[in-house]
Amino acid sequence: MRQLPVDWTSIRADEKRGFAAFYSCMFDARDPEMTTSNGLTYKDSGVDIDAGNDLVERIKPLAKATTRSGVAGGLGGFGALFDLKAAGYNDPVLVSCTDGVGTKLKVAFLADKHDTVGIDLVAMSVNDLVVQGAEPLLFLDYFATGKLSVDNAASVVAGIAEGCKQAGCALIGGETAEMPGMYADGEYDLAGFAVGAAERGELLDGSNVAEGDVILGLASSGVHSNGYSLVRKVVDMAGLGYADDAPFAPGKTVGEALLEPTKVYVKSCLAAHKAGLVKALAHITGGGLTENVPRVLPENLTAVFDASTWEYLPIFKWLAKQGGIPATEMARTFNCGIGMCVVVPADKADEAEALLREHGETVSQIGVIGPRAGDGPQVIIKNMGPSWEK
Repeated sequence: MRQLPVDWTSIRADEKRGFAAFYSCMFDARDPEMTTSNGLTYKDSGVDIDAGNDLVERIKPLAKATTRSGVAGGLGGFGALFDLKAAGYNDPVLVSCTDGVGTKLKVAFLADKHDTVGIDLVAMSVNDLVVQGAEPLLFLDYFATGKLSVDNAASVVAGIAEGCKQAGCALIGGETAEMPGMYADGEYDLAGFAVGAAERGELLDGSNVAEGDVILGLASSGVHSNGYSLVRKVVDMAGLGYADDAPFAPGKTVGEALLEPTKVYVKSCLAAHKAGLVKALAHITGGGLTENVPRVLPENLTAVFDASTWEYLPIFKWLAKQGGIPATEMARTFNCGIGMCVVVPADKADEAEALLREHGETVSQIGVIGPRAGDGPQVIIKNMGPSWEK
């Protein structure tokens, strides 16, 4: 484990220290049989310890820049420490989330652009944390590859550190695994794990959502990190390369436009929650509007959206038209321009909207909570066709 309570200390630290000691003993022994040119090294098998050490030095300052109150402990241990009291909590409940970036990574490989997928990795977990009313405190990552490219890995971790800064959490540790033969050349996989906390009694679960409440939509930055298998299928059908000009994003290549990082909604949503304005939050992740909003609604209620009330981004118009994708399929696959739904009391909707705008969000009143008709759908989206097919 890369253990980072204050600093990024190692990649597979136990192996690094063990092998360093092992090699030292080998060479100090001056045994001719052990120093022969025919002897194998770990590098001969495809694992480059020196490259790992170089990466450690590159990413130390990146992780250190994310430290925050609560980070505790020394360097070089087997785990990272976090002090909840030092972070200001009295009776906290811990909340944890884990996620990856999915096949958006394939776009990064094909575009040879690696500096933003780390932001995606953080965003996918911390946005899930904040919907439960929790403040993200710490983040750990797992980076696996067949052959370590120090430059690419450092770019990824720089993105992870940036995502942590945006969320206000500490990059407290992680793991880099170089596993020859497991991945194609130039490819890697990412996984992230976030832990947050909320004081007991301050968690959000949607249980007090009521008929007449208003749904505010926070604009997304693009596709975010879901639906990229379908996105890549449409790009292939269109005969486009990732270095070609994007027909849906003037001035950008296809790769640059599709790698726009997932928006981090933590600070704005926490501010609204702490102001007592929020009844529920729904991160519009895999499954789109139709699959995610019901996760925070009581069984007897339905969210009724009006698709004409927010901007349907050019990327979604292009995907739908180029791929012949029906509006209903778009709504259950992509965020369609809304990355977070905020359910608020009707009499506080304007106040909540103003506060969210102060924190940099693009906000629209996109729907209301109504009664559910028997076993009918918990999400109804009106005007999808007329609004999204313009």
